[in-house]
Amino acid sequence: MNSSSLPKSVIINDDTMREGLQIESPDIPVSEKLRLLNAIGEMGSKTISIGSFAHPKWTPSMACIDEIAEQFEPKPGINYTAAIFNKRGFDRADAYYPKVNVRGRRGFSSHVELCDTFARRNYNRTQGEQIAAIDGTVAAAAKAGAETAAVTIGNPYGSNFEGAFNLEQRIDLLRLMIDKWQNAGIKVTRVSFLDAMGWNLPHTVSETIVAIKDNWPDITEFHMHLHNTRGATIASYYEALLLGAREFDTSLGGMGGCPYCGNGRAAGHVPTEDFVHLCHQMGIETGYDLDKVIEAACIAEEVVGHPLWGHVSKSGPLPDKSQLYPADMPFVESLHEASHFRNGGDVYEGQISPWRDGDALTRASSA
Repeated sequence: MNSSSLPKSVIINDDTMREGLQIESPDIPVSEKLRLLNAIGEMGSKTISIGSFAHPKWTPSMACIDEIAEQFEPKPGINYTAAIFNKRGFDRADAYYPKVNVRGRRGFSSHVELCDTFARRNYNRTQGEQIAAIDGTVAAAAKAGAETAAVTIGNPYGSNFEGAFNLEQRIDLLRLMIDKWQNAGIKVTRVSFLDAMGWNLPHTVSETIVAIKDNWPDITEFHMHLHNTRGATIASYYEALLLGAREFDTSLGGMGGCPYCGNGRAAGHVPTEDFVHLCHQMGIETGYDLDKVIEAACIAEEVVGHPLWGHVSKSGPLPDKSQLYPADMPFVESLHEASHFRNGGDVYEGQISPWRDGDALTRASSA
């Protein structure tokens, strides 16, 4: 690995309260969601989504979003926002301004799904309708004097309904979108990848970013929202890091999913705690306190009532010299016993030991 190719810092968007909880049981009490939101506020993130102002018919777990917005206690220095999908959602969220801030969202952008089937299932629009809408967005941006814009390509690597997509298909769709902006004199500087169905693989992520850099040198920002449906996404994120990507979406314990893609909760995210740990080990600043992230991940499991899919929250981070495990540690088998890194040695009390007593061990080593 060439460390000089890695970014010095990254933006990690923890999406637990929004995408994580929206696929979980709607019966989770508001008090528990507030407990989780409070723990997330301790992790070090500067921006936190409290959920989504969506119609409860489609996202019943977000039916309590108004109660959350009313009751949570904001922490200093954090911008609390929420997902909105239309004018009605904006108006509902904006009623809580400035406590919840959905104003001044990131510039002008266009979003097109490479999978027409998913566009119909998830957005109730065809791919053609998404493309047709770009002209109006570009015109509004030009009227507002915008100089730069962003594009989002949805499910760029493949579809559970239509099969794999190749690099040429990805670049063709990106060119269609980017040309519309450039023809209006607006430079595209940012690309978001939204892979809800989790078809990403390290080599397809790498070849796509390289091709974008070759074709459009003005594009310097890459935002990765890749679902970990098939377990490859942390490797895909690593490849993106090597190519200079700086913004990544994650969730505690890998919580998340998509009801429209056929995989449900299995279409989760890279666990926040695992990606923060990876970045820190590579010398990349995240702004997160890993111990607080682990604590929040453990609270998240309590809140949803089932195990999540993170690793570092269960095994602990790599121990430094002051945290190395004792050589005479007894057997550690269960996840409860493995939590000794945060709960102390009492969790494995009574387990059998593979070692002789200390004196005998000392004598043996000096013989």
